[in-house]
Amino acid sequence: MNDNNEKVLNFMGGRVVAAALSIALVLGSIISLFSSQLQFGLDFTGGTLIELGYDKTADLENIRKELQSAGYPDAVVQDFGSDKDVLVRIAGDKPSLGNDVAAILKSSYDGEIELRRSEFVGPQVGEELREDGGLGMLLALGVVMLYIAARFQFKFALGAVLALAHDVIITLGVFSVFNLSFDLTVLAALLAVIGYSLNDTIVVADRIRENFRKLRKATPIEVINASLTQTLGRTLVTSLTTLLVLVALFIYGGELIHNFALALIIGVGVGTYSSIYVAANILLLMKISREDLMPPEVEQEPADELP
Repeated sequence: MNDNNEKVLNFMGGRVVAAALSIALVLGSIISLFSSQLQFGLDFTGGTLIELGYDKTADLENIRKELQSAGYPDAVVQDFGSDKDVLVRIAGDKPSLGNDVAAILKSSYDGEIELRRSEFVGPQVGEELREDGGLGMLLALGVVMLYIAARFQFKFALGAVLALAHDVIITLGVFSVFNLSFDLTVLAALLAVIGYSLNDTIVVADRIRENFRKLRKATPIEVINASLTQTLGRTLVTSLTTLLVLVALFIYGGELIHNFALALIIGVGVGTYSSIYVAANILLLMKISREDLMPPEVEQEPADELP
């Protein structure tokens, strides 16, 4: 079956277990999103922005602990320009909030802390824009489906779009289950996950289509196993090199991009899995065959008879 006599891995032998795992993760994520919902960050909800100046290097972890014990568990604390400049973001618009935070931090600090500014920042993404963003994402998935249907075949399009939805829902589910802050950086990460997963799925789909035409005596399962085996090296190298960068960002990138890197790590991992199992599994469930990929025959009109 394999032209190069290479060992073909039986990916589809575990398709039932993979399907059960995917269904469980998606259902669990949906239940969590409806029950616990997402913890939207200040980018979505608005809040007070407080800039503080320290006379020595600021201990961000200690600042977070002090604010949590003072009744501000959701405060976002990060460096701002230098290690002596601190930016604190807290939900709420009380006029005295900046002075209150500065007083809390000064009470346990033996140096000088300067309150440079305290201002309310409105939500950058309101309810209307959130709804428009959701509709835009659905429209994007519809356009993707049309493109893949035209480029490959409708069954490939449905498999790719369901794989993308699978990746996004599970990533959102992780943020909901662990009550992680969802802000604009995480939204950007989700869009990047869609692009990454789509690229990987198209590479696999192109190889499956090619092998359906080349391996004429093979069954659909054998064709898909051969295609996944042939693209496995490329998939793993791409995913592992991407994950190395993302893990470095997660560990050393700081508070500002912590959840951004985490969302991408989850998305790339789940996207690699879905490219191998979800999209291919859906093709088998829809009974993909060689006939689906053959160009339609054009009926030729009979030539006019000479008198």
